[in-house]
Amino acid sequence: MPLLTDIRPLRESADFRRLWIGSTVSQLGQQMTAVTVSIQVYALTHSTFAVGLVGLCSLVPLVVFGLYGGAMADAIDRRLLALYSSAGLWLLSMVLVLQSQLGWNQTWVLYAVVACQSACFAVNNPARSAIIPRLIRPELLPAANTLSTAAFNLGFTAGPLLGAAVIAWHGFAAAYLVDVLTFTAALYALFRLPSVPPTGLVRRAGIRSVLEGFTFLRAAPALLATFVADILAMVFAQPRALFPAVAGAFFAGGVKTVGLLQAAPAIGALLGVLFSGWVTRVRRQGIAIFVAITVYAAAVGLFGLARTIWLGVALLALSGAADMVSSAYRNTVLQSAAPDAMRGRLQGVFIVVVAGGPRLGDFVAGTTASLTTPTFALLAGAGVCIIGLLILLARNRPFRAYDSDVRALS
Repeated sequence: MPLLTDIRPLRESADFRRLWIGSTVSQLGQQMTAVTVSIQVYALTHSTFAVGLVGLCSLVPLVVFGLYGGAMADAIDRRLLALYSSAGLWLLSMVLVLQSQLGWNQTWVLYAVVACQSACFAVNNPARSAIIPRLIRPELLPAANTLSTAAFNLGFTAGPLLGAAVIAWHGFAAAYLVDVLTFTAALYALFRLPSVPPTGLVRRAGIRSVLEGFTFLRAAPALLATFVADILAMVFAQPRALFPAVAGAFFAGGVKTVGLLQAAPAIGALLGVLFSGWVTRVRRQGIAIFVAITVYAAAVGLFGLARTIWLGVALLALSGAADMVSSAYRNTVLQSAAPDAMRGRLQGVFIVVVAGGPRLGDFVAGTTASLTTPTFALLAGAGVCIIGLLILLARNRPFRAYDSDVRALS
């Protein structure tokens, strides 16, 4: 059984290769911006609650525009939709440069920009994700999703580290400027893609179209379980909002320690991708998702007890590797289960869960830590996640029995 990463999607499809390279480069700048906003808010307020509000401010636009953006991806050319929303993200990164350069120093400005970025991202991601099955053979979907996870985590690894270094060297504006420069790669990649028009019966984007996606999802319990499992992990066992606080409280560190903690899960995910050749050969993908998320939650809980930086980094890296496996399988189940005409709407729901869950998790973790302690917040969140997973596995037989060769979703 091959152990190393399956790179056949990159070899066989030039269009997928362009999309992947553009995403990889742009993720670097995006993750620099994410950690920079958190550090800037904490520098202005010295409050974990204020950092948690960053996630909450992006949650509502993410839900609204994620659902509507998914419906749009089934109604118009997906390439154009992704291109226009990427241009919006680029302009918002310019606003972050200006607010820092002009010294506005107002948290409401950061919250407003984050909310607008969330809206653009919620439209952009379903369109980009729904494009992928049109670019490669169906049997290569697990490998393609693993590579897409690698693109995200490569940026998540280097981005926080580079962001913290740039902040220490030349301030917040310089870190935001890197995002502006790297995002041009994503725009170029999308510009080079062929047209990706909708297929089948095309329905105008709107509430009725969105509801059809939920109707399809409700009739597929195994697919629905993958969404619920991710919500449990991201809402209750998401530690990132606590990094600015625990960097000093646990490890007596500063800005660079925050960057290292932010990067640690992605480092683990990249190591997992490197040795992910076996991922495409697992058939019982429901059980695999359960095991992967359980390992993720356990690692996050143990991180709450760590008091040496390298043990903390190792546990976060383990959580990242487990999350990579879970993400690859959850994406594959979705893309295999959904017909192309429905794929954009389900990807919209997916992005609401995948991106909205961590944002709500930031608020939950920040609030819990403010009321108790960061250690309690991490341990309690991990425990709730694992208990929820056990209940889900016991009550959802299609999820337990899901076989990728049979693809039985009901």
